[in-house]
Amino acid sequence: MFKQNYNVIGVMSGTSLDGVDLAHVKFNKTDDWNYEILEAETISYSVEWLNKLKLAVNFSESQLEQLNVDYTHLLAKIINEFITNKNIKNLDAVCSHGHTILHKPNLGYTLQIGNLPKISELINQNFVCDFRVQDVEYGGQGAPLVPIGDQLLFSEFDYCLNLGGFSNISFEDKGKRIAFDISPVNTVLNFYSNLLGFYYDDKGNIAKSGNLNLGLFQKLNDLEFYSSDHPKSLGIEFISEFVFPLIESFKIPTKDKMNTFVEHVAFQISKVIAKKDASLLITGGGVYNDFLIQRIKFYLSENKIVIPDKKTIEFKEALIFAFLGILKLRKETNVLCSVTGAKQDHSSGKLYQIKH
Repeated sequence: MFKQNYNVIGVMSGTSLDGVDLAHVKFNKTDDWNYEILEAETISYSVEWLNKLKLAVNFSESQLEQLNVDYTHLLAKIINEFITNKNIKNLDAVCSHGHTILHKPNLGYTLQIGNLPKISELINQNFVCDFRVQDVEYGGQGAPLVPIGDQLLFSEFDYCLNLGGFSNISFEDKGKRIAFDISPVNTVLNFYSNLLGFYYDDKGNIAKSGNLNLGLFQKLNDLEFYSSDHPKSLGIEFISEFVFPLIESFKIPTKDKMNTFVEHVAFQISKVIAKKDASLLITGGGVYNDFLIQRIKFYLSENKIVIPDKKTIEFKEALIFAFLGILKLRKETNVLCSVTGAKQDHSSGKLYQIKH
């Protein structure tokens, strides 16, 4: 008989490189799952680590192996400091996504660093991680993984949309959970903000000050990814190979590129929301881009858009990776084949247990 209460930490590092998100969460299982986020924090990367993670897609195999070791030690240090500073006791596990460096599921591989067995010893905690690899081995996309959490923790909403490095969505369709990546978001907007000397576009004010370029808008919408069927997922490679070259082929001011890209993101999101009068939960750092939210609301004026409390906005993914870890501990399904395209539902991830 499984226990009903769990005390865990969820750890997430996204492609937007905002930092490492940590959420200390208590879960309770009665008829349904309930949760409470007790403590949560984002630890920013140093400039040195930011540069390493940005360049890692081009690393050699030996460089990647060393990066994995170094990042595992960095992540262990961050987790240990969080546990100490928040005075967290009696954890069942730390459940971590790691940081994605390579993601080409169609070629049969995906790599999340920071998931080496050594980390369990370094933090002296049970550690659940590496949730994507098994799904790719089963013929799936290895992404998105959040939908099982949407289904079991946020079932009152018709759609769950996350605005992070990429936008992704999940919803019920004919009795099955469907989910997929929609488009890049902060990976592109942050890049252009950096060129202008800012870490990010505060409230979307830079993009708002620009002008829409209809030619670029149309070319972005014509990218093949948007017309392909789900399951589908995006990695940084898509941006490097297709998005940046396309945007850079237009010799227009950076603020116009950003304005047009925001319009593109909002338009692509609106194409996915089929139901009118549906409720849409929006989380992720992109929620703070007022201009992007304004454009989404423009396209979805007949829908009820819900923006939750600050902890849920910022730490929903860390929360759900904590939940995925619990489902793995219980040997229950935590990845849905209806979402990833794998040959079956499965309980994914690796468990490294502390030695007593």
